[in-house]
Amino acid sequence: MTPDEHRRVLDPATDAAALKALTHPLRVRLLGLLRQHGPATASELAARTGETSASTSYHLRVLARYAFVTEAEHRDGRERRWRSVHALTSWNNAAMSASPAGRAAVGALRRRQVEHLGTALAQHEEDVGAGRLGEEWYEPSGISDLLHRLTPESVTELQQVYEQRLAELAARDATDPRARQVVLVTAALPLAPEPVSGDGA
Repeated sequence: MTPDEHRRVLDPATDAAALKALTHPLRVRLLGLLRQHGPATASELAARTGETSASTSYHLRVLARYAFVTEAEHRDGRERRWRSVHALTSWNNAAMSASPAGRAAVGALRRRQVEHLGTALAQHEEDVGAGRLGEEWYEPSGISDLLHRLTPESVTELQQVYEQRLAELAARDATDPRARQVVLVTAALPLAPEPVSGDGA
């Protein structure tokens, strides 16, 4: 997958309809499942999500309309299979913050990411409890919540270094049979200073 195929950057000026389509919870979940597990049919995704095949089929067609998914296989007499077009979707925060619709879309997508983290945490705990992960995974796994004072430039540099190093490690481990899918969630959420009361009350 080339860099352009790996990432899709949404532009609020030209992709408003696509952004709105992507904020639907089931569509985000279907896209995530295709990225995580590879091509699947509407029926297979219905079984994973507890939805009906008619519902997953409809939402997959919406995702296809906006080029998030595409047909992977459609043989005569067989249900079509769908695949994700890109490994990840991103956007320009400054451009998105310029309009109420853009801010709402970013908020909805970020909440879906937090929900995905919760789902991943539950799956990880289940896998550990059932012995499906070796003990070598126990120590490196976990969640950290760090709080530091940084400039906008430092946050940008940190994100760039992280993504570059992650790409290098993923390429190195691509053919290693010990490698497993690892959910990596990063967040950089600047907090404004708390207001200071003028009268000390």
